[in-house]
Amino acid sequence: MKRLLAAVLAALSLFFLTACGAPSGDAPLPEPPAKETPAFEPEAMPSTVPETPIEPEAPEDPIDSLLASMTLEEKVGQLFFVRCPADSAVEDVSTYHLSGYILFGRDLQDANGGWLTEEAFTAALHAYQAAASIPLLIGVDEEGGTVVRVSRNPNLFQKKFRSPQQIQREASGHGDAFAEDAWEKSNALLRLGINVNLAPVCDVSTNPGDFIHNRALGQDAHATAEYAASVAGAMKEAGIGCVLKHFPGYGNNADTHTGIAVDQRPMETFETSDFLPFRAGIQAGGGTAAVLVSHNIVQCMDPDLPASLSPAVHEILRDKLGFDGVVMTDDLAMKAVSAYAGDGAVAVMALEAGNDLIITTDYRAQVPKVIEAVERGALAEDVIDDACRRVLTWKQNLGLLEDLS
Repeated sequence: MKRLLAAVLAALSLFFLTACGAPSGDAPLPEPPAKETPAFEPEAMPSTVPETPIEPEAPEDPIDSLLASMTLEEKVGQLFFVRCPADSAVEDVSTYHLSGYILFGRDLQDANGGWLTEEAFTAALHAYQAAASIPLLIGVDEEGGTVVRVSRNPNLFQKKFRSPQQIQREASGHGDAFAEDAWEKSNALLRLGINVNLAPVCDVSTNPGDFIHNRALGQDAHATAEYAASVAGAMKEAGIGCVLKHFPGYGNNADTHTGIAVDQRPMETFETSDFLPFRAGIQAGGGTAAVLVSHNIVQCMDPDLPASLSPAVHEILRDKLGFDGVVMTDDLAMKAVSAYAGDGAVAVMALEAGNDLIITTDYRAQVPKVIEAVERGALAEDVIDDACRRVLTWKQNLGLLEDLS
């Protein structure tokens, strides 16, 4: 009985040990429960490294684009602002790729010497413009007083424009008489198709005996500077090109249409007097102003060459006066300069000196000479490009190249 009880107790003891999960020496330990992790999706790595944004290229300057499209012949032609010829005027616009025409008395008259009607005059200008691939400068010397062109024609104007001295004498004292006159004149010229007036005269002359006196204001440098600023400012507002003349200042010199004039005044006189009206006109005229250089030999600047052919004079205009616009010669057919080029290529000398526009009646000979000088390496094409860029910029400032903007 005791043996049976002991056997039963042993069996029960083994049962409870097995049921409670007591490990045996050979049984593996159970795996610990897996830890729960939050749901997380790592960012996908980019397949390529992002590129640095590229700045858009600045649009090319329209003037540079136009210049790059032009032939040498076209660029050289843009440097000639010439007297309108008596014949073949329409044909020569395209033959020589001219920059513009300057009109004189005969261009206001018919073949019999009668005054053109407004319709006939404007039709002629339209014909010139229609022949041009780049719009033309159409200019006149409408200074007023002794030098007038279109206002001599009674079919265009009832009376001639007044001189600066007459305007001043008749001024009422109210407002700016010079600006009012320049505004009226400029709009009248623009209406006819004329976009450049070769005025105002910036020369300082107080002596009635001076050659230039009747064309100038006739007062001292400060009064002349105020006059130049008034006129140039009004012309800019009207939208017509103004031409400040005759740099570096005519003074009391003789007429260079008939021979050489030598100016012996010291540099101090120019710095304290003659330069003042040009500075004022340049500032007031801005991008619509050009400067015309005289044929005087100014000894304190260049004792050997006329100002129009002198690199030294042009450096003074650019550096001392800070002018970066169009510089033009006076008429190269004048006796004061015609003898300075042994081979007759006076226009080449003028461009080498720093001019951008050549005024001449002899363009049919001079244009080919400039092209030839470039082709044989005697004149750098960079000189042509720089001058042409300034001329095209002036035309743009005058609203002639609206298709480029």
